[in-house]
Amino acid sequence: MAHDTNKRDEAKDRPMLDLSALAIRTDLAREAHDLALKGREEGEIPGVRMEEYEEDGIKTSWIWVENEEGARALGKQQGTYLTLEVPGLRSKDSELQHRVAVHFSREFSRFLEESGIAEDDKILVVGLGNWNVTADALGPFVVKHTLITRHLFQLMPEQVEEGYRSVSAISPGVMGTTGIETSEIVRGLVEKTKPDAVIAVDSLASRALTRVNTTIQVADSGINPGSGVGNKRKALNRDTLGVPVIAIGVPTVVDAATITYDTIELVMSHLHREMNQKKPANPLDPLNRPDLKELQNQKVDEAAKNRFLGLIGGLSDEEKRQLIHEVLSPLGQNLIVTPKEVDDFISDIGKLVADGINCALHESVTIDNVSAHTT
Repeated sequence: MAHDTNKRDEAKDRPMLDLSALAIRTDLAREAHDLALKGREEGEIPGVRMEEYEEDGIKTSWIWVENEEGARALGKQQGTYLTLEVPGLRSKDSELQHRVAVHFSREFSRFLEESGIAEDDKILVVGLGNWNVTADALGPFVVKHTLITRHLFQLMPEQVEEGYRSVSAISPGVMGTTGIETSEIVRGLVEKTKPDAVIAVDSLASRALTRVNTTIQVADSGINPGSGVGNKRKALNRDTLGVPVIAIGVPTVVDAATITYDTIELVMSHLHREMNQKKPANPLDPLNRPDLKELQNQKVDEAAKNRFLGLIGGLSDEEKRQLIHEVLSPLGQNLIVTPKEVDDFISDIGKLVADGINCALHESVTIDNVSAHTT
C-alpha cells in the first residue's frame, strides 16, 4: 500500500504536460460548443445561449456568445453564429439543395435583421480564397454568381425597380498571388465605396469529416482569411473595416489528424459491434453491414477501448486527438485533405450559398427566379 501511495504522490508532483498548442482547431462554433459542453454536468455554458431545431433533413443551430466568459469557453469571439448542417447534401439531391437554398435564404434574412442591417443598406460581398485551388475557391465562386447592382444605382438609378439594393463584389485573391494583405485591399474598397456592411465568404476547416461540404456557418464576428489552413492573416471585422462584417463559411477541408482520429473511432465502434453480435458476422452479407450513423452512435465502454487499443484506447477523445496531432505535425504529415469530389461540391454548395445571399439581399429575387438574375 505504501508503495502505491508513493506512486500517487509522485504522479501529483510530476508537472502536467501542456498540450494546448497541439489542440486540433475548428472554424465552426457548433463544434466548439460541443467540445465545451464535454465534462459539464449542467449542460450549459455560462455566457452562451443556443437554439436548435431540425426539419426536412436540415439541422439549424443559433449560438449567441454574450460575454467574455462564453468567448473563452468556446474559443470564439463574442457574437452570433448560425449553422446549417445538411448531411444529405453529399447525395447531390437537387430537391434537397432547393430546400436548403430556401431555408438558408430565410435564416440569413433573419440574421441580417438581427445584425441591424437595413433593407436598403449598401453591401460589399468579398469572395475570399484562391480561385486556382478548388477547395479554396468557394468565395470567388459565390461572387461569380452574386447579383451585382451598385453600378446600376450609380449610372441609371431611375431605371432600378423597387425590391433591389446596391450590391458590389470582389474576389481579392490571396497574398501569395497579389503580394497584398487581403485586409488592406478590402479596407481600401470600403473607404472608397463606403458600403454599410461587408459579407465575406470563405472556405473553412472542420474537425469532423461528416461536416465537410455539408455545413454552412454565418457569423457576425468577422473572419480571418486563410485561418482554415493555419495561415495568419489580418482579420476582417468591424474594428478593422469600420462597418459590420458578416462571415459565411463552408468547411471544405480537414487535416490528416482528424481523419486518423475518426478512423480509429469507427474501427473501435465496428469491433465493438462485431463482438456483441449473437452469431459470427459475415462481412460479405450486405444486411450485416453497419451504416455510418450506427457506428457514430455506437457506445464503446472503457474496458472494450482498452482491450482494442491498450493504452491509446484508454485516452480521452481530446487526448487521442492531441496525440495524433503531436505525432504527425513534426513529421510534416498532418496534411490538409479534401474529398476527391470537391469540384462538384464547390459548384453545388457555392451556387446554393449565392442563391441564398441574392434572395436575402434583394426583396424582388426569389429562389424561383434567381437563375434569371445571375449567370
